[in-house]
Amino acid sequence: MIQLLLTALLAASLGPVGSEPAREPQLAAHGSEVVLAFGAGNSIYFSASHDSGRTFSAPVKVAQAGILPLTRHRGPRIVFSGAAILISAVGGRKPSTGAHSHSLPSDGDLLIWRSLDDGKTWSAGALINDVQGAPTEGLHALASNGTGRVFAAWLDKRSGKGTQLYGARSTDGGLTWSKNFVIYQSPEGTICECCHPSVALDSNGQPLVMWRNWLAGSRDLYLLQSRDGFTFDQPEKLGTGTWKLNACPMDGGALAVSEGRALTSWRRGETIFLDEPGKPETAIGAGKDVALVLNGRAIYAIWTAPRGIVLWKNGQTEPLASGGAFPAITASSDAAIAAWEQDGTIRTRRLQK
Repeated sequence: MIQLLLTALLAASLGPVGSEPAREPQLAAHGSEVVLAFGAGNSIYFSASHDSGRTFSAPVKVAQAGILPLTRHRGPRIVFSGAAILISAVGGRKPSTGAHSHSLPSDGDLLIWRSLDDGKTWSAGALINDVQGAPTEGLHALASNGTGRVFAAWLDKRSGKGTQLYGARSTDGGLTWSKNFVIYQSPEGTICECCHPSVALDSNGQPLVMWRNWLAGSRDLYLLQSRDGFTFDQPEKLGTGTWKLNACPMDGGALAVSEGRALTSWRRGETIFLDEPGKPETAIGAGKDVALVLNGRAIYAIWTAPRGIVLWKNGQTEPLASGGAFPAITASSDAAIAAWEQDGTIRTRRLQK
């Protein structure tokens, strides 16, 4: 076997911002431009690299909320869409109360900000949800095909009878959004209540959505595909095994699409699996909080292992950091770029073959 040779260059260490730790990074790339969103305190920040992840700019403040959830994948999301860069996040003003409030806003809304000048300035936050306070759990996903089609999915509580999976789409680069619609509702009353969904767009700009379900006592991942952006095929369970669990693992997995190929990665128990729909699952390591990107035929998965951040590429594993949490990964024109939170900062690495 040809040994995988990685050049892992430390490109940036961003934060803390004032006294607030930097949390939950997310990445997107277009050509050699790589953009990064993260949260600190009650604010969202943006940083950019114009050299394929070698260096990053000083963070720019995008927006501030009274309450900005930044735990267990509840941070901001970022995508390119034509000439715009979009950042989404759930924010609110009134704190939730009760035993399972998780420091979330009781009036949380899904907001989106747009920049047309490479992240120097940002629009005011616009609402995506059309029932106020519906996305209070703070867990959502955002995807774009890069040319105007954008899709958002989130955990929604508007029914008051359990958590449903809702969505909305934009065809003008996130400027306006469709009426919200149900993507999936469980026949048993609720999907897994605290696991983030994942979204990707296929070559036709149509969404695939992955989420953790709750059926017959199992917390397994499912995948749906749309042909028109509004209606979806029958849900497909991912993996041959099942996870019987009377609790929420707060870990939703990752979804990537490239060259007509869809790939998923997710956790069952303490094991990370890689799964291509219609094929057997493959165990790739122990850990949680996996992120995934396809770069042509190359597969990159990154997750939090028991001893730190680990990278898996085409069957080979490399340690990236001792310690750290909530990794993210994207692919530029000539490299993969990883980011994670560690010791109050956002660390990034450029990974080149």
